[in-house]
Amino acid sequence: MTDPPADPAGAPGTAGSAEYEVLAVRYGTRMGARSEIYLNHNIYGDVDSPLRMDYYLWVVRGGGRTIVVDTGFGPEGGARRARTTLVEPVEALSALGVDAASVQQVVVTHAHYDHIGNLAAFRNAEVVMARREYEFWTGPCATRKQFAWSVEQSELAHLPRVREEGRLTLLDGARTVAPGVEVVPVGGHTPGQVVVLAATPGGGTAVLASDSAHYYEELELDRPFAYVADLEAMYLGFDLLNDMARTPGHVLVPGHDPEVMRRFPAFEGLEPGLAVRIGGPVSKGSVGREGDGERT
Repeated sequence: MTDPPADPAGAPGTAGSAEYEVLAVRYGTRMGARSEIYLNHNIYGDVDSPLRMDYYLWVVRGGGRTIVVDTGFGPEGGARRARTTLVEPVEALSALGVDAASVQQVVVTHAHYDHIGNLAAFRNAEVVMARREYEFWTGPCATRKQFAWSVEQSELAHLPRVREEGRLTLLDGARTVAPGVEVVPVGGHTPGQVVVLAATPGGGTAVLASDSAHYYEELELDRPFAYVADLEAMYLGFDLLNDMARTPGHVLVPGHDPEVMRRFPAFEGLEPGLAVRIGGPVSKGSVGREGDGERT
């Protein structure tokens, strides 16, 4: 399972014919300000204003397969940064009928504290991430202050153990990791940031941007996030996401936007305000509306 070759097939978003229920699970939150969230916010000439940041993980399931995309922040990582935990990520998954120890596959979009904080609980899963991401965070720059603030060293130390166990799959380019599920490295926010595309019923595709776009307005206003490893790659990632969002049937889901909870139907398997359906059958009584694939 370790270190497969790059996938030579197809363009992003064309993988497989399986269909999945896709859930965005909101497990944490905090209140920030645009001046701290956007890179060099002062150059835009806008008055500063509050901006809430929500924390998500994603579940892609169907046909007997369950894929978890990111695993949320752990107790130490969240507390160290004064984040509010709404529900423990592993407990939220359990309420959805997902046992972390039984999950077959976890996609790590990048290795920041709020995306790999509970990875150790998924002790039997194949872990998929970009090779560039793994090599960076296990390399000499991971402890430099500007990078290290966004990670927990104990969580990074778990990644080589996963590799030693033969459960780590490192990607050199876009790759189909399951029927109907494609992982596309874009970089920018981190050296190996990835986007996940999952097929949904009716020929749709959920574009799980993770932190390649934290907010819809990040793309709409073309404003890079404050924490960036490669600014050019971040801008190019914006272009790719905008192209994907304009593709018929594609629905963009940013990584931290409270708007996600309003744009998609509520999922009744968790308490109100904790989960929405990006794809799959809508539960009776759900509220909200599905995105049309054109909005960014």
